[in-house]
Amino acid sequence: MKVTVIGCGRWGGFLAWYLDRLGHGVTLYGRGDSAHLARFRAERTNGLVTLPQSVALSADLPACVGAAEILVVSVGAQSFRALMRRLGALDLEGKTAVLCMKGLEAGTGLRLTQVFEEYAPGTPVAIWVGPGHVQDFTRGVPNCMVIDGKSRKVKEFLVSAFSSSLIRFYYGCDLLGNEIGAASKNVVGIAAGMLDGLGKTALKGALMSRGTREIARLIQAMGGNGISAYGLAHLGDYEATVFSPYSHNRRFGESFVKGEPYGELAEGVATTAALLKLGARYGVDLPITRTVDAVVNGGADPNRALSDLFLRGIKTEF
Repeated sequence: MKVTVIGCGRWGGFLAWYLDRLGHGVTLYGRGDSAHLARFRAERTNGLVTLPQSVALSADLPACVGAAEILVVSVGAQSFRALMRRLGALDLEGKTAVLCMKGLEAGTGLRLTQVFEEYAPGTPVAIWVGPGHVQDFTRGVPNCMVIDGKSRKVKEFLVSAFSSSLIRFYYGCDLLGNEIGAASKNVVGIAAGMLDGLGKTALKGALMSRGTREIARLIQAMGGNGISAYGLAHLGDYEATVFSPYSHNRRFGESFVKGEPYGELAEGVATTAALLKLGARYGVDLPITRTVDAVVNGGADPNRALSDLFLRGIKTEF
C-alpha cells in the first residue's frame, strides 16, 4: 500500500518505521517549520527510530495526500481541526484515514472522528489505539492494539494491512467507547503520576478500579458500551500509561506535583477539559477528572486534593 503518515513526532516517526517494515510504501509528512522533520532530514533519526531511505520525507501536504491510499494521522488532538481544514480542501476520494491520536477536542468535547467527518464526510475513517510505547516496540517487545470504525469492511482491510508479529490488532466494536476510553486514560495517567510524585503509589490500585468505572459510566451515558472501558483502549492501556517510565502523562503528573518543569506534550491536560464538558452534558460525575483539573488548572493543593479523593469518607466500592 501507499501510506502517508501525517505528523512526524515520536509516534508518527514510529508509525512510518513500522509500516515501512511491513513493506508498505511510506511517506512521512511534517510541516516545513517542523524541528522533527528537520532532524529526520539531517540524520534520519529522532533518537528513538532510524528511518531507512525507503521512507520518503516531505513537507508538501497536497502531494503526500495525492499519492497515498491510506492516510495515517498522528498529530496533537488540539491541532487536528486546523489540519482537517487543509485536508478537507483536498481530493480524498478512494482514500482511507486512520487516526492514531488519543485525545478529544478541548473546546467542544468532540471525538476526533467527529471532527474528521465535519470536513471529510465521505472518507472512511478509523482509529488505531491501545497500549504500546516506541521504546518497547523498537526493542521487539510485542503488544496488542485495537482498530475501530463504523465499517467492518474498513476494519478488516486495515487489520490485514497493519498486522504483524510485533502488533496484534483486535477489531473494535464500539467506536465511541474506544475513542472516549483511549483519550481518558491519559487523565488517569496524570493522576497516577501525581500519586508517584507524592509518594502515594500504593493508591494506584484504587485509581485504576475507580478510573475505569468512572469512564464506563460516561461511555454508557453517551450511548456507547460501558464494557469498552475495560478493553485495550482504556484499562488495557493502563500499564503503558499508569506505570511506564515512558508515559508523558504520568511523567507530567509527577513533575507537576514536584514543581518541576516538563516540556513534552501531555495530551491528558486538554482532555481533562473535554471530559468535564461531556460529564456536564450527560449528567455524569467524574471525580478523578475533577481532581486532576482542580490541581492542574485550579491551583488546588495536590496532596490534599488526592487525599480527599481516595482517603476520606466512607464509600461503597463503586
